[in-house]
Amino acid sequence: MFLTAMAAFVWANLNPASYIGGVTFRPERDIPDLSGKVVLVTGGNTGLGKETIRQILKQNPHQVFLAARSQEKAQNALKDLQPSVSESTTLTWLPLDLTSTKSIQEAAAQFKSHSHRLDILILNAGVMSLPPGETDLGHEIQLGTNHTGHFLLTKLLLPALLRTTEESNSDVRIISLSSIGHTLAPAFPTILDQARLKKCNTHARYGASKAANILFAAELARRYPTLTAISIHPGLIATELYGPLAKRNPLAALGSKVLGLVGTSVEQGACNQLWAAVGARKGQLVNGAYYVPVGNLKAQNRYVVDEEMGRELWEWTEAELRRGGARL
Repeated sequence: MFLTAMAAFVWANLNPASYIGGVTFRPERDIPDLSGKVVLVTGGNTGLGKETIRQILKQNPHQVFLAARSQEKAQNALKDLQPSVSESTTLTWLPLDLTSTKSIQEAAAQFKSHSHRLDILILNAGVMSLPPGETDLGHEIQLGTNHTGHFLLTKLLLPALLRTTEESNSDVRIISLSSIGHTLAPAFPTILDQARLKKCNTHARYGASKAANILFAAELARRYPTLTAISIHPGLIATELYGPLAKRNPLAALGSKVLGLVGTSVEQGACNQLWAAVGARKGQLVNGAYYVPVGNLKAQNRYVVDEEMGRELWEWTEAELRRGGARL
């Protein structure tokens, strides 16, 4: 089961047919001046999130929020990013644990105490191939972290996002970091049935969370068309995301080493979300769409086009959050 799932995942990443098309993008050349913009990046303390913040800081945004759970890692990231911070930019750590509704609500409240606007929300944080576990809502740990936590954060930040759309020349974007690993997702009813989902192997559970990321972005765009909501696949990236699996499985550890040789660098891997968040012109983006690197539109992705599935996931997630006492 492990070998079959991993082979399918790697092939989906490396298959050249998956990447035909796209645009040429260089962050240092193609990201415009971001003066006055407010940006929030989840999982900004490491990997793609940290690199995304680094490139955004170079273009003079007004304020950047680095959302992360670990204070130590966040402070180390802030120190490392400091050389890229201009005098006109404020870089702020926002404590955020996506497995905790209380932490998410506190993070949203803290953000609102600092800023009344939000131009760019990059839902970058994520976990992959974890052993069985749950969030405080009882959701499978990968779905709960990658989807439910980000869903709640976005809902709580909607007033700031929508307020910003009312300003002249606004261009409010929400970027959801998915993965071509969505191809590993089980049947949709299993995603909504937590008892069944928890019985799936870790790769299927990860795939479920990544399918949910695409469904969420597409449905968000349908419900709030003044926002631009996009989901993206970054590519096969050599990041810390593969660490938990490599620790538990010697084959995965070997695969992680191979990935370090053939995978895309973090700098390159951040390009698709940077392009979607700040590089592409507003008219270039198809609202609700899913893109693979870089700027390569996958218009017929099943999770983008299935409106019924998107509606069901949205309503199920809202109901689950209310059941858990979250204030929406």
